[in-house]
Amino acid sequence: MRNQKKANEARFTPGEPARAAALVDYQPASIVSREILKKKTGKVTLFAFDAEEGLSEHTSPFDALVQVLEGEAQITIAGQPRRVAQGELILMPANQPHALKALERFKMILTMIRE
Repeated sequence: MRNQKKANEARFTPGEPARAAALVDYQPASIVSREILKKKTGKVTLFAFDAEEGLSEHTSPFDALVQVLEGEAQITIAGQPRRVAQGELILMPANQPHALKALERFKMILTMIRE
């Protein structure tokens, strides 16, 4: 997974409005991430997945909320696949195995809450 900011990505300035989908760009055959907020209590990360890219099954000790900004993905939680499309969100509960695959190019916001 690549984590780099391209020169043409939009700026994110605290206290100023921003179009979330414009804050991270697609790259061919890649997953791009951009952390926009990190605190002891959690973090918010933007992702751009090229079509057919994904994250293999894993677990996290924290709840994670996925908000799809563009496109569509299949998110599997505890063996149950779900299609999640633009404008939808899904909660991935702590300690539940989950995986993700881009059905087409898609962008998402991942909000992870620590307890």
